[in-house]
Amino acid sequence: MNFRGIRASKFRHVYGLPAKKEKCYENVRITRNAHDSNYCAANPKFLAVVVEVGGGGSFLVLPLEKCGRIGHNSWKVAGHAGPVLDIKWNPFNDNIIASASEDCLIKLWYIPDGGIASDLKESLMQLTGHRRRVGIIEWHPTAENVLVSASYDHTIIVWNIARGVPVNIINCHTDTIYSMSFNRNGSLLATTCKDKKLRVVDPRTGKIVQQGDSHQGTKAAKVAYLGEHGLLFTTGFSKFSDRQFAVWSETDLSEPLRIETIDSSSGILIPTYDPDTSMVYVAGKGDGNVRYYEVINEAPWACYLSQFISGAPQKGFGILPKRGVDVLSCEVFRMYKLHATKDVVEPISMIVPRKSDTFQEDIYPETAAPIAAITADEWLAGKNASPIMLSMKTGSKTRTYKPVMYKPSEQAIVVSDKNNDRKFMFLSEETNPDYRPKEQRTLSRPSPAIDHRPYGADKYQTKESEYRPKKMNDMPDSASEKDIKTSLNLGTKFQEVQKKWSGGSLGSPGLELDLDLDQIYKNTIPSGSSSVRSLTSRFDYKDNKETEETEIELKRVVNDQFKQISNLRTQVESKERKIYDLENTIKVLTRNNTPVGTPVTPKDLLGKSFA
Repeated sequence: MNFRGIRASKFRHVYGLPAKKEKCYENVRITRNAHDSNYCAANPKFLAVVVEVGGGGSFLVLPLEKCGRIGHNSWKVAGHAGPVLDIKWNPFNDNIIASASEDCLIKLWYIPDGGIASDLKESLMQLTGHRRRVGIIEWHPTAENVLVSASYDHTIIVWNIARGVPVNIINCHTDTIYSMSFNRNGSLLATTCKDKKLRVVDPRTGKIVQQGDSHQGTKAAKVAYLGEHGLLFTTGFSKFSDRQFAVWSETDLSEPLRIETIDSSSGILIPTYDPDTSMVYVAGKGDGNVRYYEVINEAPWACYLSQFISGAPQKGFGILPKRGVDVLSCEVFRMYKLHATKDVVEPISMIVPRKSDTFQEDIYPETAAPIAAITADEWLAGKNASPIMLSMKTGSKTRTYKPVMYKPSEQAIVVSDKNNDRKFMFLSEETNPDYRPKEQRTLSRPSPAIDHRPYGADKYQTKESEYRPKKMNDMPDSASEKDIKTSLNLGTKFQEVQKKWSGGSLGSPGLELDLDLDQIYKNTIPSGSSSVRSLTSRFDYKDNKETEETEIELKRVVNDQFKQISNLRTQVESKERKIYDLENTIKVLTRNNTPVGTPVTPKDLLGKSFA
């Protein structure tokens, strides 16, 4: 017999389990920006967090397993001129992340496996089209290379990332856009706006499919599409500033199916939907609580389950895709909590209490795989497709390893590779100096011969018995001794004395000077000063200054060489990584008995990703 007040659900007793201290990410300077974004994104490889910096905007990218205390000088992705407002990982490539900023730009970044080794300032692609700051970005759930962005210029732009161009601009909003959410196959886009309207828009045409009045409060409202249920879940505020949630039908937005008051706090509520378990997680900015509901296809539509209570307020959450959770511990959801008062990122796992350690098939249905179901051109042509599914029994903690990176022009890649190859060939050549006279090198250019004359003898006359500099032959007969020395870059008598007193040598080939040291000493000492102290200080000052300049020059040369070596090493590692990826592709094709010249199908890529 079923009791009316109790509803049977296998997720009724789900509870939140915070990670231990050694599994948290400490000393992360989380941004203090007041924008209503999560400032965090996660996938099975990396964790990205927007951090506080002095100028411009940057975010930190850490390998997921690199937990503990993070150094202050950790490398960052720092290519924006303004603060970063939103970041999202590509659902089909774990190494690609998109970022939106106040500088009106959207940038795509490639993060190598293992993390970045220096500050990353060069992006793969820069998307320019918005006139004001960009606050929200969303990837298409099934089509590859499709990104949607919303700006404070009241427009939504649909981008084709493969070409780096906008394919549609949606201008149906009259005020600031608060949130966006795709349905399961990406054919519809739900939005909330500052004009207190809830809209369902066709992203390919920009036409409004449905529109209705949303929450009537003055603060931001958020929306989440409830998968294939045909429902919308919104959070917002009432006229009296009470926090609410509402459930809507996508076919009729005139009034909600259900609207419920939660409490009277002031923090904005952000909903996140898990289509595999049909659960909605509602987290408030500045709160310490996370409420979760189960969605059903009949009234009351959203059933309250429980809440995770914490004494530390949160600034945002990064949601890990379902393929990254630990199935052996019955983990059905994981979020990375950004603490509002501490520089800590804390993982929180939602656990279904089960005694068995085996795979629980009833709580782990097939989830979305990191493979696109259709291409961008197919989607723009009007084709819709459901996500490609992956079994959690064999695909848990699946990561993608795709060598393909977004480039606007393939020809530029070929030219760049050829230029790099030429540089490597030039640097690998051995340097063979030629000390022969200029006339001989001009007339004939054989292989360099060994010259036994003194170093620098090619600057003098061609006769080995005479080493007078060439410039002396060009001087007139009436030239003074000072003019001759100036033309030869030789020092004066005073400079020669300084060299002698400081340990220098006066031994120039074929040149002997008769110096009257006593006369020079008398002429160079100022009256009324200590002769020995003054002369010594002059010599020491000049000698020390030359030594410091030499050391500075040597340090600069050494630093330049280290930078060149580091750049070459990075390029070599990049080429080795390309070779390794190509070898893996050949192995997959050979294993499937596929000729090398044939194109790779999604099934081949699926086998490559999850082998």
